[in-house]
Amino acid sequence: MNIAIIGTGNVGAALAEAWAKAGHTIRLGVRNTADFKGRALLDKSAAITVYPIGEAVAAADVVLIAAVPQATQSIAEALGDVSQKVIIDAMNGLRARPEPFSHTTEALQHWTNCPDIVKCFNSTGAENMHDPNYGGVHIDMFMAGSSAKGKAIAQQLALDAGFAECYDFGGDDKVPLLEQFAFVWINLAIMQGQGRAMAFKLLKR
Repeated sequence: MNIAIIGTGNVGAALAEAWAKAGHTIRLGVRNTADFKGRALLDKSAAITVYPIGEAVAAADVVLIAAVPQATQSIAEALGDVSQKVIIDAMNGLRARPEPFSHTTEALQHWTNCPDIVKCFNSTGAENMHDPNYGGVHIDMFMAGSSAKGKAIAQQLALDAGFAECYDFGGDDKVPLLEQFAFVWINLAIMQGQGRAMAFKLLKR
C-alpha cells in the first residue's frame, strides 16, 4: 500500500518503520521538508520518503494521522481531496480536543470529504508499535468506526505491524469508548507506575 503519515513523532515513526519493513511505501507528510521531527526515518529505509502534506496524501491510498488533537483542523485543511482515501485517526483527545467536536474522528468527518475514517493505533504506546512481541506472544490492536473499508485496511495494517489481531469496538459511536480504553493504558502504564512496557491481549476460552 501507499501510506501517507501525518505526524512523525513516536507513534508515526514506529508505524512508518514497521510498515516499510512489511513492504509498504511510506510518504511522510510534513509542513517543512527541510526540518521536521523524525528526519532520521529517511535513513532507516528507502521505502520512506518525505513530501509536503498535500503531495504525500495525493499519492497515498491510506492516510495515518498521528498528531496532537489541536492540529486537527489545520491538518484537515492541508490534506486536499481525500474522498477516495482511507484515513486512520491515531489521535486521542483525552486532554485536549478539537472544539467544538467531542473527538478527533468526528472533527475529521466534518472537516474533510473522506467517507472512510477509522480510529486505530491510538490505544497503546509507541514502544508497543515498535515491538508488539512479548516473549513470543504478540499483543492486540483495537479499532472503531462505521467504515467497513477503513476497518478492513486498519486491520491488515495492524497485522502487518506485528499485532496478533485488531479487534473491532464497533461503529462511530464507539470511538469515545476506544479513546477511554487508551486512557486505561495511559493510567496503568504512567499514572499507576506499571511502565510503558505493558500491553493488552484479548484471551478466549
